[in-house]
Amino acid sequence: MTIHSFDSLESTNKYCEALDLNEVGDFTCYWTLRQTAGIGQRGNHWHASPGQNLTFSLVLKPTFLPADRQFRLTQTISLALVDMLSAFNLPFSVHIKWPNDVYVGNKKICGTLITTRLHGSHIESAICGIGLNVNETCFPDWVPNPTSLQQLTGKNYDLETLLQHLLQCIDRRYAALRRGYDPQSEYLAHLMNLGRAAKYIYQDDEIMAVITGVDDFGRLQLTTADGRRLSCAMKEISYVSYLA
Repeated sequence: MTIHSFDSLESTNKYCEALDLNEVGDFTCYWTLRQTAGIGQRGNHWHASPGQNLTFSLVLKPTFLPADRQFRLTQTISLALVDMLSAFNLPFSVHIKWPNDVYVGNKKICGTLITTRLHGSHIESAICGIGLNVNETCFPDWVPNPTSLQQLTGKNYDLETLLQHLLQCIDRRYAALRRGYDPQSEYLAHLMNLGRAAKYIYQDDEIMAVITGVDDFGRLQLTTADGRRLSCAMKEISYVSYLA
């Protein structure tokens, strides 16, 4: 495990994308205290006040993982975050909001962005960007439904200690994945809204549906109120609200 730390970067993921990853070892972390243009899912900006939160990217070399099973890496990282956060005395349960955001109760505490490079039928490398809200207490209005460890516990945390803890959790999960462990059942056990009726936007229409699972390719499986079965990629459906 190697950690490279920086006072400031535009984006840790962009920094990693500019590297010759052939020269980067497996499980190499790039961490910055100040990220000026962090990237979230769907191209959104990731907010993080300087020195208040964890913003880093982890370069992995899961060459043992077939390209058609790359969602298992997403599940592995998500479950490592659940492991770490569940070790705190939090007032609400920790959930994964499909595909890989992490929530405590109904508020978002962590986002991840994973990009992979393939070589033939296997993954050559992966850049796993992680933004975890730690000591932030005042978020901009445009940040949707956020929370942080300090807001949840009232405590201030040392970022380097927390980073080491999280990397150890990822290392354990990554080692299990390398040994052939399938994280699907655990992932579903923590999946937010599984089996719960909710409103979604699908093909520009509002529908009522229940999440029934996630397939091997990471597509969300739902059954609508009129009995249709849907299989949706990330940009094909968006959550609106629980049903009353």
